[in-house]
Amino acid sequence: MQLRYNYRAYPDAPQRRALASAFGCARVVWNDCLRDRKEAHAAGLPYVTSAELSRLRITQAKRTEERAWLADVSAVVLQQSLRDLDAAYKNFFDSLKGRRQGRKVGPPRYKSKKDTRQSIRLNTNAFSLKDNGKVYVAKVGNLKVKWSRRLPAAPTSLTVTKDSSSRYFLSFVVDTDPDLLPGLESDAGIDLGLSAFAVLSDGRKIDSPRFLRRAEKKLKRLQRELSRKAKGSKNRAKARIKVARQHARVADRRRDWHHKASTQLIRDNQAVYVEDLAVSGLGRTRLAKSVYDAGWSAFVGMLQYKAAFYGRTFAKVDRAFPSSQLCSACGFRNGPKPLQIRKWTCEACGAAHDRDHNAARNVLFEGRRIVAAGRAETLNACGAPVRRVHVPAQRVEAGSPRKDQTTQAGIPGP
Repeated sequence: MQLRYNYRAYPDAPQRRALASAFGCARVVWNDCLRDRKEAHAAGLPYVTSAELSRLRITQAKRTEERAWLADVSAVVLQQSLRDLDAAYKNFFDSLKGRRQGRKVGPPRYKSKKDTRQSIRLNTNAFSLKDNGKVYVAKVGNLKVKWSRRLPAAPTSLTVTKDSSSRYFLSFVVDTDPDLLPGLESDAGIDLGLSAFAVLSDGRKIDSPRFLRRAEKKLKRLQRELSRKAKGSKNRAKARIKVARQHARVADRRRDWHHKASTQLIRDNQAVYVEDLAVSGLGRTRLAKSVYDAGWSAFVGMLQYKAAFYGRTFAKVDRAFPSSQLCSACGFRNGPKPLQIRKWTCEACGAAHDRDHNAARNVLFEGRRIVAAGRAETLNACGAPVRRVHVPAQRVEAGSPRKDQTTQAGIPGP
């Protein structure tokens, strides 16, 4: 399977200028190729192939006066930008034809130099790992990297990213074998919430850290300072960086907490079952800030790929499953209940239930039934089974390796 490992990079001033040039050239190639395909579609002409675009917008463009500066960056950066555009079109066409799972994907859009995130992608021909711990990037130089861990294998691709707070990251994609954990007898159903981040079927509760709520006071102050700066001034740019860095700290803390909590759950249980919540729908309610502060989607995604990596069982229970209405003792359906009802008594058997604990137990029973039936998920709202999807390389850093892990593959470490 594929995993993605992120590391913080610290380029010096010349390297930052070289990376800025690479970001700009990749963006120009993307926009030029996208414009050609849109104009051909509007004129009723055939779809412009990648080979034709590579010849016109990369090879021949370097020989013109308007695009001569494309030769200042590695050709791999330009070619990978064109491949990324092809992948975006493929996802769009597959989504139109129903070949792609999940939400509908729109057509590719133009990129702007004002985008908060800039990136380039490289294959093994344009980067290498040095013995001194630095990473060589073609026509950029040797980048200083903070190695938080060793790579388990030789990387197959590298993505250099600059985020909104002007931080640089190196993201390596690594092909590695699953690291199977010893088998266990325990399994867990998880009910996600806001008052408590998660309630497990055995009664344990995981408190919600509320990272955004805790940082709101400072964020409000920084946002007020930003709003008072004149647009286009250098002081406004400095204030924007301060706001972006504070948001980045909140996101980093949340991501780190998600990794630790998800890894602990996967290691402690042979099977993990969780309810598939409609996060995008809840994000349009009055609870939107709290919902996005919890980060349920990212947490469930981590559980899914870590279960595949460590050899655990993972299943989603459909959001239409009435986990809060069923009695986990006798199975009697007691009907819907408003959110303010946190405890209730079953009318059939008289069992007293905590709302969240009862829902977690029902998720556990439904998850066991799903696995026993051989499905990855419950039926969707239309009554059709949802197929198991391939787990791609995650954009966030992979989980922490075990202490006795010995696979190092000779990759330089800290």
